[in-house]
Amino acid sequence: MRRRPTVLTALVATAALVALGASPAPAPAAPAAPAAAGDRPLRYVALGDSFSAASGVLPTDPLSPPQCLRSSRNYPHVLAERTGARLTDVTCGAARTQDYFRSQYPGVAPQLDALGRGTDLVTMTIGGNDGGVFIDAIVACGIAGVASAGRGNPCQEQNGGRFVRTVRRDTAPALVRAVRAVVRRAPNAEVAVLGYPWLLPPRVGCFPQMPVARGDVPYLRNLQLVLNRAVRDAAVAAGATYVRVPRASEGHDACQPIGTRWIEPAVLGTNPVIVHPNALGEERMAALTLKRLRLQPSA
Repeated sequence: MRRRPTVLTALVATAALVALGASPAPAPAAPAAPAAAGDRPLRYVALGDSFSAASGVLPTDPLSPPQCLRSSRNYPHVLAERTGARLTDVTCGAARTQDYFRSQYPGVAPQLDALGRGTDLVTMTIGGNDGGVFIDAIVACGIAGVASAGRGNPCQEQNGGRFVRTVRRDTAPALVRAVRAVVRRAPNAEVAVLGYPWLLPPRVGCFPQMPVARGDVPYLRNLQLVLNRAVRDAAVAAGATYVRVPRASEGHDACQPIGTRWIEPAVLGTNPVIVHPNALGEERMAALTLKRLRLQPSA
């Protein structure tokens, strides 16, 4: 069966309506910096989608399958460098929870295969691609925003609550299944599930950099709120740790200036993969995880 378009390709198509745009399967990364003398390095496995892979942030990880667009500056690499952990990075752009259990691309193992009883630490962002919610919502709202020249709330009028219903009906239980499977495969590991950083401000957007009509900005924010709550609830249900990235990312959305924003906009951004974290965002996600898990920086 042919795969549906990924969120990355969908975002590129949306941005092309306004100006320019561009998007993302797994392999072990090289060991990170050595741990402090006398300590065994943490055996760290990074799972997840393009927000974990940092798709679009250069340079690309030379050990990454090309389809994954994994960066060597993603938050797993940053976290491994700061802690001296031995990193196995199987993050992959466009990954869904089902790709934990099956091969996402030919020749690429299911992400869960990287885990074992010897794994000490696991991190992930996952769920945003499930059910096509972000794909459909961002494309629909981008098209509607361009057609209305940024006025009104055409996307909400056309789509109502269907995206939120998909998250609650389909994505939420899939997240619980995936995170519980991680905990079972790595029973001795600290498992951290990161929420998604805010893409948009609470009420007033930045059309056309983000081609969303003014009235649809709260509509998309609410969808992301529902998704992040599903991610949090899945982490809690599985006994994993939830990292409150959304709270920390307030004021760092795609409408903010360079040096403040953690997310690149659809138009006039600096990353070839649009509406995704930039290097600063990945660094901050690593720092939040380090603090939340009380991990010790390497000497």
